[in-house]
Amino acid sequence: MFIKLYFNNINTLEIQIRKTLRKKIYYWSPSIVNIATNSAVINSAFSIKKYSKIFDAEIINFFGEFERFDKNIKSKEIKLINFYNKKLFNYLPRHGKINSRISFILIFLMSFIPLKKILKQDKPEYLIVHLITSLPLILLIMFKFQTKFVLRISGLPRLNIIRKFLWKIALKKIHLITCPTQETYKYIKSLNLCDEKKIKILSDPIIYVKDVRNKLKESIDTSQDFYVAIGRLTRQKNFLFLCKCFNHLVKKNPKLNLFIIGDGENYSLINNYIKKNSLSQNIKLLGYKENIFPYLKKSKGFILSSLWEDPGFVLIEAAFCRVPIYSSDSRPGPLEIIKDNISGTLFKNNNETSFLKNFEIFLKNSQNKEIILNNLKYTKKFSVFNHYQKLSDYLR
Repeated sequence: MFIKLYFNNINTLEIQIRKTLRKKIYYWSPSIVNIATNSAVINSAFSIKKYSKIFDAEIINFFGEFERFDKNIKSKEIKLINFYNKKLFNYLPRHGKINSRISFILIFLMSFIPLKKILKQDKPEYLIVHLITSLPLILLIMFKFQTKFVLRISGLPRLNIIRKFLWKIALKKIHLITCPTQETYKYIKSLNLCDEKKIKILSDPIIYVKDVRNKLKESIDTSQDFYVAIGRLTRQKNFLFLCKCFNHLVKKNPKLNLFIIGDGENYSLINNYIKKNSLSQNIKLLGYKENIFPYLKKSKGFILSSLWEDPGFVLIEAAFCRVPIYSSDSRPGPLEIIKDNISGTLFKNNNETSFLKNFEIFLKNSQNKEIILNNLKYTKKFSVFNHYQKLSDYLR
């Protein structure tokens, strides 16, 4: 009994020492609105924590933005590094270009010294930068750190003269750049701002099977047949265009229903169009939903009308739920993910005529199990484990 207890204590001590010696990875991804990027950050950190024997991961929680994901973070036992009182989050302006710019400036000014300090003191092995990238890049230019900086491209970047100049200097010192899609990878290479060996393709960790299965257990209270669209109510998601298309469809088939899940600055614009055209019975704005999976599961199909995505998280989530997909051929994500009439149905980006014409094809393809299975197979590359394998290989 004594010998068994002795070896148990030795094993416990060994585990604690290993945890202490693991190299740290910090994630930087401040945001003021609900976007898919932060879910990817959580899953990426979780993948490191779950599978790596070398690294441990922590997320910098600048003003409490990650506390919106409190349940998810606690279940995955991810540590947050807090900068400011979470009440600050409630006062930052959100929607619209001007408000987002004001928030960007405030975040930049308030976090410059604290971020520098935490990197100097803690000396994490890596800092993976997702959002508000200019701050870490400027720090990288101005100071020397033992930490290696990894730039995660979240969406195809639009480089003005100032940003391109910043990147040209900073990317010489960057350790690694990861891109979510093949097209973004080619674009970053074409800029010739750094050694192309630093640039890698890394699929987002969108699917963690255990999480999805738990979320699918929830039910929604509706007896209607409906199609579903999901995303923030912004110009990018192009929901006004989608409502206009459904206005034509409903005239031919009054039983068609569309649920739009999300919130954002274009709510009034879209809601006014729905009311003005007497579409309230057919098009419902459901607001933000923490769990979208029961809606995907119960829907007759998922529709993506976005002007651009990179890659389009909800496309992957819909595919995993075996939901028929009707998508714009926007670049870089959807056109790369959805193969027309093979893993879904495409229409020309922002083209009403194409949408209405191809919707009939989509209805036929919705009954084709082979198309749905082809899309399901593609989701494997977006699993948490696949993401971990790729990321750990790159870091090593």
